Amino acid sequence: MKKIVLGLLLVGAFAGGGQRPATAQTAIGISYQPALYWALPFYVATEKKWWEELGLKPNFSTFPAGAPQVAAAQAKSWDVGGAGSVPAVLGAARFGLVTIGITNDESKANALYVRAGKYAELSKDPAKMKGDKILITTNSTADYAAQGCLKKWGLSKSDVQFVNLGQAQIISAITSGNGDIAGVWAPNTYTLEEKDGAKYLCSGADTGAIVPGALIARADYVKENPEAVAKFLAVYLRAWTWIKAHHKEAVAMMKTFYAQGGVEISDQAAETEFSTRPIFLLDQQVAIMDRSKGASEVDSWFTNIAEFMKGNRTIPQVPAAASYIDDAPMKRVASDPKLKAFATKAD
Repeated sequence: MKKIVLGLLLVGAFAGGGQRPATAQTAIGISYQPALYWALPFYVATEKKWWEELGLKPNFSTFPAGAPQVAAAQAKSWDVGGAGSVPAVLGAARFGLVTIGITNDESKANALYVRAGKYAELSKDPAKMKGDKILITTNSTADYAAQGCLKKWGLSKSDVQFVNLGQAQIISAITSGNGDIAGVWAPNTYTLEEKDGAKYLCSGADTGAIVPGALIARADYVKENPEAVAKFLAVYLRAWTWIKAHHKEAVAMMKTFYAQGGVEISDQAAETEFSTRPIFLLDQQVAIMDRSKGASEVDSWFTNIAEFMKGNRTIPQVPAAASYIDDAPMKRVASDPKLKAFATKAD
């Protein structure tokens, strides 16, 4: 992993044959979690040297999960980045982080999986899992989706036993026969399918529980560096625009990116990532964050997640969405002709 991170740090220092780019470079700290679908634009933008085109010099830092990632913001070790919606709300409540955009819709990617031997029983009557253990990373998007599934089946969290484990530990336990039910997120979902034959049982998408990924930033950085934040968004959105227009090449790049993060993904799983995880381009971002007629779609999604977190006693109260979801940086991209053209360019 150190080799990967160092490689990303070095890419972008100079553009084209070692020559210094004409545009002055502004350093910006970007945090993310490796080998995840929503982080692919960071890799694509680096390979395509799009950061330099807008005068940014990214300094990447990676984290194994969202909780340590948002906690690291206290030390100002990064400026902007991407994370799950649960860490984003936690970061807002504890560390003053703001959400400035949506990475993707992860509703289908956070799911409950069951070992094949138990699937026949639970697929017919999921309520029969009452009293069973569910291996899950608590206070996560997988937890949020799982509780939505339980509610759909007439069960509550107290009807089952949640065993808190990291995602790698969950996969190890299930594949070694030390558990039957798991709450996981992609690409760990594919790993369970392909290595253990585990079966999909339910996801957030089955319960109407929208699970968005979040583009996040330190509030002080947004206030002091609005132009750099807008450029960050423009680069990220351009990468998605390009990915959408160049599917075959994007799939190949995804497999390379995942492998660098220690995850081997099959062709079928890669295609599933693209087909089940909607992304939002510039106009769509502006639309889902629009408050002209009241609370935005994003406000509603995050308020529901905050309610879940309050129920888990992770946060003491549900924060007002407008207090930490900041649509100004995205609007800045949309209103700036240069940035808008850049963000919507497909080549």
